[in-house]
Amino acid sequence: MSAEAEILDELHRLRSRMPQLTGALAAGVDGLVLAQDSRGVEPEGVAALTAAALGIALRLTDATGQGGFRELLVRSDRGYLATYAAGPSAVLTLLAEGQVNVGRLHLEGRRSSSRISELLQATAQVTAQQPDRPRGQPSATPDAPPLPVRPTSPRAGGARTRARRPATGETPTT
Repeated sequence: MSAEAEILDELHRLRSRMPQLTGALAAGVDGLVLAQDSRGVEPEGVAALTAAALGIALRLTDATGQGGFRELLVRSDRGYLATYAAGPSAVLTLLAEGQVNVGRLHLEGRRSSSRISELLQATAQVTAQQPDRPRGQPSATPDAPPLPVRPTSPRAGGARTRARRPATGETPTT
């Protein structure tokens, strides 16, 4: 089963444990949707806004010396929006009704974000263990699509590239 399918299963289980949730979305920190179980919202838009809010939250925690980002809670007139770190590359965003038990929301959100982080780490480890293969060749795992082959083009205007300078302690090559 692919990581996205497993993450979607986790979102379904989370929503079944918490009927007050109106949506659940896992996204990369870049704002791209990994998996979503929500109705009535545009998942791509929510993921992009979550990435923007994450950027502000990271700057705020850094500026105040409060350590790394863990979670963000927004309370509105009609409910809550909670975002949890799911490892270094993803976030879990939950939408909840106004009468949700916020303590339970945090408990379940933290558990699910931890599970999503584990799923993504396991996928990254499997990917790292696969032998290198030429781009565009079939993947060793049947679930993963082949990587697209991007054509290379010469630099515009015939600009020359600068030679790389050796790092300190490195012997220059000629």
